[in-house]
Amino acid sequence: MPIQRKLLEQVRNGIPNEDGLNKAKAPIYEALLDYRKKKESSFHVPGHKNGQAYESIGGAGMLSEVMEIDVTEITGTDDLHHPEGVIQDAQQLAADCFGAEESYFLVGGSTVGNLALILTVCTTPGDILLVQRNVHKSVLHGLMLAGANAVFLQPQIDSLSGLATAPTAAIVAATLKAYPHAKGVLLTMPNYYGMGTDLTPIAEVCHRNGVPLLVDEAHGAHYGHHPSLPASALSCGADGVVQSTHKMLSALTMGSMLHVQGSRLDRALLRQRLAMVQSSSPSYPVMASLDLARRQLHQGGAATFTTGLAAVSAFKRGLAELPRFGLLQPPQQPKCPACVAAAGHDAPPATAMAGAYATQDPFKAVIYDGTGVLGGYELQRQLEAQGCIPEMSDERYVVLLFSLGSTAEDAKHLLSALQHISILGVDAYHNQHNMLVMKDAVEFFTWNIIQDSVSTLVPFSMKPVSADAVECIPLAQCAGRVAAEMIIPYPPGIPLLYSGEAITEESYERLLALEAVGAKCHAATDPDLHHIMVFKNDRKQEYS
Repeated sequence: MPIQRKLLEQVRNGIPNEDGLNKAKAPIYEALLDYRKKKESSFHVPGHKNGQAYESIGGAGMLSEVMEIDVTEITGTDDLHHPEGVIQDAQQLAADCFGAEESYFLVGGSTVGNLALILTVCTTPGDILLVQRNVHKSVLHGLMLAGANAVFLQPQIDSLSGLATAPTAAIVAATLKAYPHAKGVLLTMPNYYGMGTDLTPIAEVCHRNGVPLLVDEAHGAHYGHHPSLPASALSCGADGVVQSTHKMLSALTMGSMLHVQGSRLDRALLRQRLAMVQSSSPSYPVMASLDLARRQLHQGGAATFTTGLAAVSAFKRGLAELPRFGLLQPPQQPKCPACVAAAGHDAPPATAMAGAYATQDPFKAVIYDGTGVLGGYELQRQLEAQGCIPEMSDERYVVLLFSLGSTAEDAKHLLSALQHISILGVDAYHNQHNMLVMKDAVEFFTWNIIQDSVSTLVPFSMKPVSADAVECIPLAQCAGRVAAEMIIPYPPGIPLLYSGEAITEESYERLLALEAVGAKCHAATDPDLHHIMVFKNDRKQEYS
């Protein structure tokens, strides 16, 4: 039997590998099953007592099985903040699966991972961290908690879609030279649309300068586990990586992981920071789901994604027969005429060019109306009316998220919905009032919260804003003022404005567009965005 096949059989049959790790095990989940089987009397939290609290009113229905394993730190279930048993075993298996030196389970989503990483590298108020401007709100919250100074990096822009990805290695190198005392670099990869580029050159720049590369890889937990998927941030050299296992793998919502490698992060401090930002009563069902998601991937390997990728392929083939709709894809290298002539036939399929947009997550199908009649928000509404619920939309694009759980039936349903929308015709939409609003609105993308150059130092603080220093004004009057609150379109959860940021003409137009389409915004005092909080007389020093 070939050695690779032998090892695969060992894994599937539960035989430990040479490191003594049994990939077929799910230590936390199995401990919880043992707990449920014993039917012991509970004299500990939680108060529902294995679901018994609901029996007098007809039971807990679908939740009853979950409640039977919803336990706390008792003998046999270990302690997330001081793991010595099943949680330690589960985290070691996760590290082996994802290629990390150490992995930590997160029960508060990628948010707590981002917070912990920032609080680990920025230990003194005023420490400098280089970050993308188009980061998740949790990154800005981490900067606030640390009292850190941010330097926002200029991203690359894909020329065809107009969407931003990561900055270039040259930009990172030049900024580190300008700020030699910076504590690290934090980037997001992939972006919400599944777009990415090679992080290896950036990791090399960071390491030459003696700082860690931190990556919010919330949407890339599956990366590196199939030939059709982009490389993972860890394999590109990142030091600390946060992944939302619940987003693109199969954990329960809020189940995420933090992976580390190398010596550039103080791991003892990181564990202490994680204990600060995570609950002291973590959810055991969430941790068990992380355990199971890892086991599914560990045992199945690349085959785990076969059904999901087949569903995506079926959708893309069908979409090609609906000329009204386009698909966001990386630019392709042109065929080399000399190579074609030498070969006497067409060159092999082109590969993506290096640069702003080099990789695309195949599970993120980003579509748009090629006629320009339906904007992204309206196309999402039309799809939802047909029973297909997208991940998100912006002015132009709709993000459709497939996964290892997607099926051919899902693809068929989606294609049927798009066909229905398409055959209604272009003219039918021109008479809709909301489409007139869409056509007149300024086109922008909620992911593209960027600047044209590297910023100066931007201080963040937990100091509350004084009520005497701010005022609420109509949105139409805010251009040129300084924001006194965060405005966060959600999804994707990237702040359009943070408190203390000047409201430029561009951001003003974006605010008006958000107001016009009724977009959801977190943190805004006026959820309808008809008004906004600004500093009186633009006295930003009142905040900073």
